[in-house]
Amino acid sequence: MPVEPVTLEGRHVRLVPMRAEHAAALALVCAEPAMWTYMPLDGSTETGMAAIVRAAVAASERGLELPFTTLEQGTGRAVGGSRYLNIDRLNHRLEIGYSFVAPPWQRSAVNSEAKLLMLGHAFEHLRANRVELKTDALNVQSRTAILGLGATFEGIFRNHVITRHGRLRDSAYYSITVQEWPAVRAGLEARLARHAERASPPPADQRTATTR
Repeated sequence: MPVEPVTLEGRHVRLVPMRAEHAAALALVCAEPAMWTYMPLDGSTETGMAAIVRAAVAASERGLELPFTTLEQGTGRAVGGSRYLNIDRLNHRLEIGYSFVAPPWQRSAVNSEAKLLMLGHAFEHLRANRVELKTDALNVQSRTAILGLGATFEGIFRNHVITRHGRLRDSAYYSITVQEWPAVRAGLEARLARHAERASPPPADQRTATTR
């Protein structure tokens, strides 16, 4: 399963390998601290975002993760990011996580297509047998969004992570298997078509972020 840097192109979004120079642009749309409540790091400041990008790039250079910066296709604006992580090449499985996107794009064609591109690349090019997703069990918004992708809830890992605030976190785990992928893809394509029909450009001066 050769997980290597790649650019994924869609009609609404382009996912490019994350680089250090993306940090400043990402910080502009990730300035709302409340939106980082459930994330392992706080990207609401330029320093925080630089740390997130630096760690992601370092993990990529070691072959441990593959981070993407999400660019709006029409404008080239950086609006979020996501990663392949916990990559198990032997068993052909990986996780999609550390995902963030500015709220104006959360329920838009941009967000839907970004997930479609990452899942499609994982199953159709990397030949993954399984894609995992997880989030804080308290993060209702993220859990709803993951189910909306078509993922299956698998259970709660209790006392799984100590958060940056010192809280002992339970993690909710979800997955999509290669057998389920055709139906999941059809659902995402239908959702993308609906988004595209009613989409309108978000305000150019939006400066907000989302959570994992």
